[in-house]
Amino acid sequence: MSNTGYITEDTIVALATSSGTNGAIAVIRVSGQNAIKITNEIFKGKNLLQQASHTIHFGTIRDGEEIIDEVLVSLFVAPNSYTRENSVEISTHNSKYIIERVVNLLIKKGARAARPGEFTLRAFLNGGMDLSQAEAVADLIASNSAASHQVAMQQMRGGFSNQLKSLREDLIHFASLIELELDFSEEDVEFANRDQLKNLINKIQVIVQKLVQSFEQGNVLKNGVPVVIAGKPNVGKSTLLNAFLNEERAIVSDIAGTTRDTIEDEINIHGVTFRFIDTAGIRETADVIEAKGVERTREKMKQARLIIYLFDPTQDKVEEVQAQLPEIERLQIPFVTIINKSDLLSEAQKEVYNVLNPLYISAKEQIGVEELKDELINRVQLGNLNTDDVMVTNIRHVEALQKTADSLDRVIYGIDNPVTSDFLAMDIRQALYHLGEITGSVSTDDLLDNIFSKFCIGK
Repeated sequence: MSNTGYITEDTIVALATSSGTNGAIAVIRVSGQNAIKITNEIFKGKNLLQQASHTIHFGTIRDGEEIIDEVLVSLFVAPNSYTRENSVEISTHNSKYIIERVVNLLIKKGARAARPGEFTLRAFLNGGMDLSQAEAVADLIASNSAASHQVAMQQMRGGFSNQLKSLREDLIHFASLIELELDFSEEDVEFANRDQLKNLINKIQVIVQKLVQSFEQGNVLKNGVPVVIAGKPNVGKSTLLNAFLNEERAIVSDIAGTTRDTIEDEINIHGVTFRFIDTAGIRETADVIEAKGVERTREKMKQARLIIYLFDPTQDKVEEVQAQLPEIERLQIPFVTIINKSDLLSEAQKEVYNVLNPLYISAKEQIGVEELKDELINRVQLGNLNTDDVMVTNIRHVEALQKTADSLDRVIYGIDNPVTSDFLAMDIRQALYHLGEITGSVSTDDLLDNIFSKFCIGK
């Protein structure tokens, strides 16, 4: 049991499946020392207290003699459960009335309603997983693409944790030797070889920096690639968004300036989520509302990871296109130059625009849209991404890794500019502390509250 201020001896209950859906089955989860005993008091069938773990039993839930529902009860006897406690999952028919009756009966018999994330919190407190794995559970639930699912699954199964554990074990070895030196400070002896320690720190720094750098791609996989569709008014930006989504998400009109604000939606391309942002056309305008839209467009472009800049050959000559590109180039954000309405161009006319190295599409006729999707993957450099690699997706982890790196830099400085063992020990302890923040070997109730309050109830 953890030494935090949390009390986990009581029994908790919550609906584990989504409420308000049209599914046939609902699952009510119960966990705690008395989970099986409490469930047995309202279950008519086999005596659950006498059944083996990982077995399923058919019977009825009753309030006295009143039958509430026919159910299946799955048993998980401690420590062989998600929470490492006695746990029960009751599969009922998906009726709001039935669910409320069963949950209220369990509470009446001694359980209490679970807080958000409390089942996973108990799994962490009882040693079933570390904190980074627990956070990956939330990421797994929220994953909406093959890539984000694979990264979350890899973290939940301990890929990130195992690498951090190895780093900490190496550091702890040297920390113990330096701590031993403090006991013999008057004899001026060194138990920790400084050259070996420096080599280890340099090795760890390489790994830490690689993990920090992985956050850029990891965050993209977790939250999606923000892509701004920009260009002058009426060049087909909204039509392109609709072509990506295969639905009329944005209003399309021949009237310039129809889009006054940003419109956002997501699609999945080759297992990666892209967040497309359709924006107001960029032009000088006296219309106050449209001007605000143009201002927001420029702000969204600065925040994007990739920009699709659309041109209409019926409006823009090559020289006019070239005059618009410097504004995008100054942002230093990857962009794709797109000539829309290419179905209206002859091959000779396309030759004139080839100097821009554009992609030719017709958003309205769905020409070149699939090729554009492939190009987007290439431009964000995710095409050869190996999601089996350890990858950081959580800003909390990145901050802890950066603090670890700072502490290790001070250790190297202390070795190169000989300082006493107590200063070296202090900096190594700081590095160990920050690594421990990630896995939860160092944690506070406030930190746990902040993390698990963001989980759904029932998980």
